[in-house]
Amino acid sequence: MASSTRFVSRIAGQTARFPPLAVPRCAVSRPLSVRPRSVVSSSQSNLRCRPSNAPPFSSPRCFSTTGSLSRSKTMGQLRARHSNGPFSWKAALLFVLTGAGMIVYFRFEKARLERKRIAEMSKGVGRPKVGGPFVLKDLDGKEFTAEDLKGKYSFVYFGFTHCPDICPDELDKMAAIIDKVKEETKDENIFLPVFITCDPVRDTPEVLREYLREFHPGIIGLTGTYEQVKHVCKMYRVYFSTPQNVKPDEDYLVDHSIYFYLMDPEGDFVECIGRQDTPESATKVIMEHINDWKRDGKPLDTK
Repeated sequence: MASSTRFVSRIAGQTARFPPLAVPRCAVSRPLSVRPRSVVSSSQSNLRCRPSNAPPFSSPRCFSTTGSLSRSKTMGQLRARHSNGPFSWKAALLFVLTGAGMIVYFRFEKARLERKRIAEMSKGVGRPKVGGPFVLKDLDGKEFTAEDLKGKYSFVYFGFTHCPDICPDELDKMAAIIDKVKEETKDENIFLPVFITCDPVRDTPEVLREYLREFHPGIIGLTGTYEQVKHVCKMYRVYFSTPQNVKPDEDYLVDHSIYFYLMDPEGDFVECIGRQDTPESATKVIMEHINDWKRDGKPLDTK
């Protein structure tokens, strides 16, 4: 009996040397990767921590499933967002369209500034001045001066009614240009086509009226004395050769320059249109200057 008592006392003493086993306060939501086997069954994997007297989050083994789901959702969104790389096809298309638009704009602006530079150079020192004051008569016998050209873009051509081929061809071109510019400007009265004769002896106002009527009713015909015509040709740098002492019934030819002179609303020379220019190309040049003038906010006479 005494030996049994000593054995029990020895066992109790050895047991007292070890601390009591800790009991987990909550069940984990999923097995930890450091453990070889899960201590919680699959049916209990979504259990939350049971209430205890310990302060919240005091146990490092207590995890929330909400945080895990939130993290996995965020990672999924990031993977989906970057699945196509840093640029999408929409961004690439927008980049290409923006670049193309900038190229077109800068080319247009460069051409506009070049036209403006050329127009300013034509007014500069050391260059021949085209245009100037003159006095002629229109088809009604009324006085017509260079001031009557101002306020609009004028399109001046020098010729004569007895010209066999060149003048009719150029007047056909002028008629086509008038219609095209009228269409482009939506019938604005800002374009003034003018025909000045180099043969004042035969080209009276009555003759000019009948001749120009065959091409376009909008062409303004001008004539005058030989000295008046000679002066205006000199102002526009137009070469012409006409016999002085001739009679109206005599047959002769007149040599002259073959150009259209485009003048701006201030009466300054802008551009020359030659025989090589088509009605389409000439209209394009004219409209570029008209649009540049409007863009600069300068006034135009539409009466």
